[in-house]
Amino acid sequence: MAQVESRARATSDPDARREALKRLQDENVDFLLLWFTDIEGHLKSFAVTPSEVEEALNDGMGFDGSSITGFNAIEESDMVAIPDPSTFQLMPAREGEMKMARMICDIVTPDGKPYEGDPRYVLRRALERMRALGFDTFNVGPELEYFLFENDKGTETLDEGGYFAMTTLDAASGLRQETVHALESMGIPIEYVHHEVGPSQHEIDMRFAPALEMADHTVTYRLIVKEIAKKAGYHATFMPKPIFGENGSGMHTHQSLFSDGRNAFFDGDDRWHLSAAGKAFIAGQLRHAREIAGIFAQWVNSYKRLVPGYEAPVYVAWSQRNRSALIRIPLYKPGSEQATRAEIRCPDPACNPYLTFAALLHAGLEGIEQGYELPEPMETNLYHLTPEQRRERGIVSLPETLGEAIDALAESELARKALGPHIFDRYIELKRKEWDEYRVQLTGWELERYLSVL
Repeated sequence: MAQVESRARATSDPDARREALKRLQDENVDFLLLWFTDIEGHLKSFAVTPSEVEEALNDGMGFDGSSITGFNAIEESDMVAIPDPSTFQLMPAREGEMKMARMICDIVTPDGKPYEGDPRYVLRRALERMRALGFDTFNVGPELEYFLFENDKGTETLDEGGYFAMTTLDAASGLRQETVHALESMGIPIEYVHHEVGPSQHEIDMRFAPALEMADHTVTYRLIVKEIAKKAGYHATFMPKPIFGENGSGMHTHQSLFSDGRNAFFDGDDRWHLSAAGKAFIAGQLRHAREIAGIFAQWVNSYKRLVPGYEAPVYVAWSQRNRSALIRIPLYKPGSEQATRAEIRCPDPACNPYLTFAALLHAGLEGIEQGYELPEPMETNLYHLTPEQRRERGIVSLPETLGEAIDALAESELARKALGPHIFDRYIELKRKEWDEYRVQLTGWELERYLSVL
């Protein structure tokens, strides 16, 4: 662990720190895990003993940032992880296992300033912009899909069940229930649990929450899903498209802005029950969708999912009923203020949730700030339109490859503002490298198709 000068860098409420310490003692915790993510969203963790926790809460714990993807170079590598006491939760444990808890950290520099390479700070800055525009809450409800396989060496499924399959077809219903119990034990409320469309594909839906809290929930969810599967001898993956010819895994994300307890997206007199702010927010996300695709779909494999068909939205349009549109206004409770929200259907569950929620929020706020006009909804199945018909209606598509997405991202002033110059430059560099490594590969498809005939 890197050594840094003590400066009492904590920014949290002293009462919250005392409460976290009390819970640590009352629960007889053996180790506290301190979590944060790199810029791609990979969870990082180190453990401290109970005797070190008070110092960690008050002043943070130093570490070598040069070893974290997207963080600083070795000549300026000292970083400090400041635990957020509001994120204290006991980790699920079976009888006889060590008792562990976790806190999620904000990353600062040795002088106590927020570190611009910290994805959690990127989301905090987006929320500051939101509050400056008169809103107080950005509620987010992501629906993360995932596959369960026999192991991590291949894609052998556990069942052949389909959407909402009952237990006779669903070999993993017990595993889902155990996962739900583990998530709820960590303070993550769950709404829906079901088998998804693909074989061995599942979905556990968290109840909506403010964006920062939900980003913390999302990284926790992914770890718990994987850990429960691993203990049962299986492998869970959030890879967007692991099986050719089957639906990929998405992260349909429900969003709404609130101010003083009222839903800023709702207008009961509007034909779509959308306020001017709600319409402009959706218009902003539509206008900037291509630019920020490289954030909410950040992997080469993401664009194997984002193809027409397979319930993956690729056409930049909105609708109330039409699931082929990029953004949908769910009609489960027509005219309900609390239920009015925009569901953007293109993110995938392997994104960095801090960066994704920040980019989505900035795009929506840009629409509100600049007064973007919302086009008419597209109620036709967009997959059935010809390219000429889509062009006539002004419907563009998301990028078709990671390379195309990163080219669009690199030109985006909105993305630079959302990510900040540090993460923006490093992210572009990292993703260009991933695309370059992929595009020079020879695949089995190419050899089978060309070797004997060319």
